[in-house]
Formats: sequence, structure tokens, C-alpha cells
Amino acid sequence: MQIAALIVAGIVILLLVLSFFIKDRSKSNEQEIEDLSMSLYQEISQLKKRIKVLEEELMVDTKFVPSKKSPSAPKTVQKKPINEIIVNQVLSLHKQGVSTDQIVTLSSLPREEVQTIIQTRK
Repeated sequence: MQIAALIVAGIVILLLVLSFFIKDRSKSNEQEIEDLSMSLYQEISQLKKRIKVLEEELMVDTKFVPSKKSPSAPKTVQKKPINEIIVNQVLSLHKQGVSTDQIVTLSSLPREEVQTIIQTRK
């Protein structure tokens, strides 16, 4: 019985000494998790900075949108020249007997412009 106890005690001492020399895996896992969390924190911080810059750019862009002028100011509206192809399309649709409402929908021009085209090019 004493021999068995000595053998068990010897095994325990051997395992205890051996445990000091075995590499601790939990420390390496902790280090990996810490590195990963730091890199994620840095990426999130960079993304927040980018979002802030984009929001500032949007705020600056909206400040330069011209506001409505006062009612007393004279309106100077410059019409963009209408593409000749669209003018020809409007005229040909009118010659075919298509109603002005349908021409407005097909050409995506305002009613006034369609009527002006029809009247000036007759």
C-alpha cells in the first residue's frame, strides 16, 4: 500500500513539475483577443471619422443651395434650349392627332412648352 502511495505521489510531483514547462495556451488566446479588439476599435474609430467628414460635406453642400428670392425681386428665368429631336417628336405627335396631354406625358415636357412648340412651329 505504501508503494502505491509513493508511486501516486511521484506521479503527482512529476505532473506538477511538467505543468510549469508546458506552454500556457490561454495567455496566447487572451493576446489574440486583445489584438483583435484593438484593431476593431481602430476600424470603428476610422469609420466614425469618415462618417463625420461626410456629414460635414453634406451640411456644406446644402448651405449653398440657393434659397427662394423675395417676392419683390424680378424673376429672370432662362429656358434651356429644347433638343431638336424632342421638338420634332412633339410636332409629329401633334400632326398624328395625339392630344396635348398625351404629348406632355410622352415627351416629359411641361404643358406650356409643348403648347409653345406647337404654336410656333405650325
